[in-house]
Amino acid sequence: MLMYLWGFLYNNYVRFWLKWILRLLTRKCELQRLLDGSEAGAQRTLSIVVRFLMESFTVLTPQVLRNAVHVEEAEVEKCVRDVMKEKKIEQKDTRFKTNLCISLLQISGYKKLYLNVENLRKVPYDSSNEEHEEQLIELWNLLMPHENLKARISKQWCDIGFQGDDPKTDFRGMGLLGLVNLVYFSKHYTDEARQILSHSNHPKLGYSYAIVGINLTEMAYSLLKNGALKSHLYDVVSGLPQMEHFHQFYCYLVYEFDKFWFEEEPESIMHFNYYREKFHEKIKRLLLDCNVVLTLQ
Repeated sequence: MLMYLWGFLYNNYVRFWLKWILRLLTRKCELQRLLDGSEAGAQRTLSIVVRFLMESFTVLTPQVLRNAVHVEEAEVEKCVRDVMKEKKIEQKDTRFKTNLCISLLQISGYKKLYLNVENLRKVPYDSSNEEHEEQLIELWNLLMPHENLKARISKQWCDIGFQGDDPKTDFRGMGLLGLVNLVYFSKHYTDEARQILSHSNHPKLGYSYAIVGINLTEMAYSLLKNGALKSHLYDVVSGLPQMEHFHQFYCYLVYEFDKFWFEEEPESIMHFNYYREKFHEKIKRLLLDCNVVLTLQ
């Protein structure tokens, strides 16, 4: 009860006077001090999120501050101007304006990226869709340039790690997102993709390349969905994260999982779920670092 009372008094009264004294001494508001004292990237943007969320619990906080972390991309510049007006920060302070704008764009961009990824995941693979079929054939040609695919329905698909003679059934969990990821990696890192495909045919440590690739799409998607990718994306791009950045992270997962799998030397593919979760935990630990950047570049 006493802790609750102190928290209420601090957030609504004591903190106000502390901020007033610090502003008097530094001639800067709390938000200015925060932006000046934080490094660009995840450290700054995550600090902004925490600060605005704390503000939202204070009954005296103006609406513009309460809503700042929920602003849409198109309203970011107006929101920044409104925040500066509310906090009595001169509009000519371009450094503050730029830094806050970047952070709010990163926040809104992350939400938009998740929606774009989710929408792609919800698109089922449709064998009657010419574009879907073209991407699937492109995947084969990128990975198996010296072997012609004899038929659309063929056991040859098992050669690149699908479960049966029609890959469309393997995309049910991740929809078109799984295929787009596989094609992206094969197109932008062709040598690495072919090398990993070769590794996956190892007589003892082999695994199903395409199936594992789709499984790693699910991993990347879940990390994006639960917010674990924020540090990485805020450090990678100064502004709006794009689908390209999600694909790049996926490529990192594919490359690193292959290394991880052979370093661990599992007894058989039957232990895949155990090692998959072990790898997942390793990635989650890396993403706890505010300065982390997980890409192949």
